Amino acid sequence: MSGIQKIFGACPLDCPDGCAWQVTVEDGEAVDLKGVTDHPITRGALCVKVNHYLEHTKAPDRLLYPMRRIGKKGEGKFTRISWEDALEEIAERFSNVITEYGGEAIWPYQGTGSLGYLQGIQGRAGSRLWNVLGASKHEMTICSIAGLTGLEYLIGSSCGIASESLDDARLIILWGTNTLTSGYHQWPFVKSARKKGAHIVVIDPVRTRTARQADEHLAPIPGTDAALAMGLLHVIIDLGCEDQIYLEQETLGWEAFRQRILEYPPKLVAEITGIEEQRIIELGTRIAQTRPTAIRASQGVQRHAGGGMTLRTLACIPGVMGDWRLPGGGLSYSTDGYFGGNRDALFRDDLLKSKVRKLSMTRLGEGLLDVNDPPVKALLVYAANPVASSPNQEKIKRGLAREDLFTVVMEQFSTDTVDYADIVLPATMQTEHTDLHDSYGHLYLAWNEAAVEPQGECLSTTETFRRLAKHMSLKESCLYDTDESLAEQLLDSEHSSLSGITLKGLRDKGWMRLNYPKPFVPYADGFPTPSGKLEFFSERAVSDGYDSLPGFTPPKEVLDVCLAKKYPFALVTGASHYFINTIFGNHEGLRKREGESKIMMNIEDASLLNVTTGQTVRVFNQRGSFLAEVNVGDQVAKGVLATTKGMWLKLSSGTNVNATVDERDADMGGGAVFGDNRVNIELCEKVK
Repeated sequence: MSGIQKIFGACPLDCPDGCAWQVTVEDGEAVDLKGVTDHPITRGALCVKVNHYLEHTKAPDRLLYPMRRIGKKGEGKFTRISWEDALEEIAERFSNVITEYGGEAIWPYQGTGSLGYLQGIQGRAGSRLWNVLGASKHEMTICSIAGLTGLEYLIGSSCGIASESLDDARLIILWGTNTLTSGYHQWPFVKSARKKGAHIVVIDPVRTRTARQADEHLAPIPGTDAALAMGLLHVIIDLGCEDQIYLEQETLGWEAFRQRILEYPPKLVAEITGIEEQRIIELGTRIAQTRPTAIRASQGVQRHAGGGMTLRTLACIPGVMGDWRLPGGGLSYSTDGYFGGNRDALFRDDLLKSKVRKLSMTRLGEGLLDVNDPPVKALLVYAANPVASSPNQEKIKRGLAREDLFTVVMEQFSTDTVDYADIVLPATMQTEHTDLHDSYGHLYLAWNEAAVEPQGECLSTTETFRRLAKHMSLKESCLYDTDESLAEQLLDSEHSSLSGITLKGLRDKGWMRLNYPKPFVPYADGFPTPSGKLEFFSERAVSDGYDSLPGFTPPKEVLDVCLAKKYPFALVTGASHYFINTIFGNHEGLRKREGESKIMMNIEDASLLNVTTGQTVRVFNQRGSFLAEVNVGDQVAKGVLATTKGMWLKLSSGTNVNATVDERDADMGGGAVFGDNRVNIELCEKVK
């Protein structure tokens, strides 16, 4: 197309901000990308990462054509082939696997590279095809599942307050979230609340850039946040500041939970968390005397053996104070469930002929090496880079190196996972396909219109699966629905949140707010629990094999005294300011700004080990190791190390932090345990 056009779109990446953007297209080429100015969350600004999105789409290392492996698995040697040849080979290999082992021997391994409802994980892109084939069900356990599960036992839903509600709070606790790095667009609401007198507290084992901007920072031992919450509640009831009327009318099991709170006096909590007793008392007193309090918690706080219990317990604080009924009060973890789209019509789980097994995303190594009934014989990876992103890296690489495993990877760049593929399929990027997005941080939908033609021979996820279905001679007509038809089916819902929202309206404006009141107080009229109340005591938790009450479930490795003798450091992994998971990990400019893999170390630990800033250490445990450059300072407490995720193996030392992380599950939902990890270090020469 000639001339200049402005095309509405949306950021697809794994972030609660769910930004709306606008692409300027000149003579068919995308020449500019800006945040939409009238969007209440985006407000015209994109983050430091996404500002480089257009140049990333045009990067010289972009994958543009289908390829077949010609070297050994892991070498990354390929030759170009046609789409026809690639799809024919995939169709034949999949059909052979189904004939010999059954559909469950196919594992569709999807990640969070896109959160879209058409192309991405929110819509379980490809689920119709996998249901028809009877493939194993992919369980998304890598991100937030433990916390989501824990919240449901307490409030009957995983949904909390939205970003905009922070503006109405008078005490904001940013708990386990580095907002300025992972959710930048929530910070203006924090700043606005501060101007109105709100006090800002960050609770995080690391003194992050957000912690440095707060009024107060508490650094608990990793994984002990629920104990801290119980200690704060102890202070509140010791002062007699709990909301007795709210507790009597709107909660279930208060007296039993109150007795449990009494088991966590500040002195004991100080010993568990490593936070001074007086600071616990001071913050508990502040919560007791300030209404309302908003707690913003993100995924990092629940990536350990007690992760589900942590969110369940944190959300008790506004329950005891009665803040869930006030604008600006409550806990913010996810808003994803507020979108009442017709997910059933999109997923089409009715196409499954029989029940299929579930395979956990964070147990890929186990799934490839230890599962035998049937074994995984075909793996299709899309919007994911598990070699760099998933736990127990060395085990994953051994599994992917199996010669009897047929692996297909749909990708935009030649990631560490691509190197293990038998067939590589080039995937479109967000400016080249259509999609529909909500957010897990706010209440707005956004439509992403394809702004430009795909580069090379790249295809969207939806189109790739349509073509694969055709090559497999599948007859179900819904496998061939267009993107627009899929979007219409999703929006065809009687849920009140979609009242007045149409695909045409979204395409015309680019974004629309879900039909909820302002201010939005989600549980002002009760909770979606069996009792209709906030359930401190949960029968559902008991029936599922969990504790009847909230409390503290300790991390498995971090508080293991015996293990600490061999591996004296608790290692936590946060988000990079310049990458989103491993996305942008190959962007030269952002890589330069991120620098080499680094480990933050406390001054006392460094002095004892005679380690100085700039030296390279090998960080290791019984599972694996990686190299990092030491950064000595006050960013972490004694006995704690911190690093960031997102490093590509082939662009660093050949491994990253996930070489040391275990595949085991958190307490609820099968969640990941990236933050429940003990390691040791030794000085070494830097590998060039």
